Amino acid sequence: MLPPAIARTAHRHLDVGGVQVFYRESLPERPDAPVLLLLHGFPSGSHQFRRLIDVLGSRYRLIAPDYPGFGHTAAPDDFTYSFDRLADVTEGLVRALGLTRFVMYVFDFGAPIGFRLADRHPEWIAGLIVQNGNAYDEGLSDGARDFISLRPDTPGAEETIRDLLTLAGTRMQYETGVRDLAVLAPDGWLLDQHFLDLPGRKEAQVALAFDYHSNVERYGRWQTWLRTHTPPMLITWGVRDPFFPEPGARAYLRDLPDAELHVFDTGHFALETHLPEIAPLIADFLDRTWK
Repeated sequence: MLPPAIARTAHRHLDVGGVQVFYRESLPERPDAPVLLLLHGFPSGSHQFRRLIDVLGSRYRLIAPDYPGFGHTAAPDDFTYSFDRLADVTEGLVRALGLTRFVMYVFDFGAPIGFRLADRHPEWIAGLIVQNGNAYDEGLSDGARDFISLRPDTPGAEETIRDLLTLAGTRMQYETGVRDLAVLAPDGWLLDQHFLDLPGRKEAQVALAFDYHSNVERYGRWQTWLRTHTPPMLITWGVRDPFFPEPGARAYLRDLPDAELHVFDTGHFALETHLPEIAPLIADFLDRTWK
């Protein structure tokens, strides 16, 4: 029996308004293969999708960018870090690649970036895959609410944010909620920390942390978008996520009752521990959605 096909992946940069955006793109066997845009979370980058691309990239065109302030993407020194600007750059990349229709996978920070894209261009969205990407008030843990409430004039706020940007803070985000730490490779948090420790990166993350409230303020708008456009949706969720608990996953069913929901006994980075279970769900969803 032949082994399953492993994808060939290209690693490229594109200039988007002066930002050198790094992205990974699988090279599928079919030129008309379904397109899946993979939007990563914090404090990670496109590398979090490496194994998923290996598994599915020979059948589908998977595209995973690094945002400004993350991974291999390089932004000018005067770049303003906000979720609106990250969405602007991601939109520019989509246009530069000539994408006019795709399924979008949103995780963590990828949710507010992706929902901004969907709101601006509903015609682009063939379907949504949501993995621990929140758009509902009940999807915020008490710890997440406290973090989001921080403002630049809050005493000790920047120190609180910077504590999360340490190796201990990064590792905690991967390990919390994981039942068997032996299945969790350390490469993810070590690579994340390498990028966080680059010049200017912690300042970028502090700015984004102070801007996170802008996402919560848009939750109602995004929920209206879901009800209005009713995209096909697959939800895969790590239910032991310390930031976005399970009610945030089930809240999507209020606006999209036909959405497909799968929960897993793991933490925030569910793909790290449950790729064998989640990858077939994604493949099946793409096959059913791409028409």
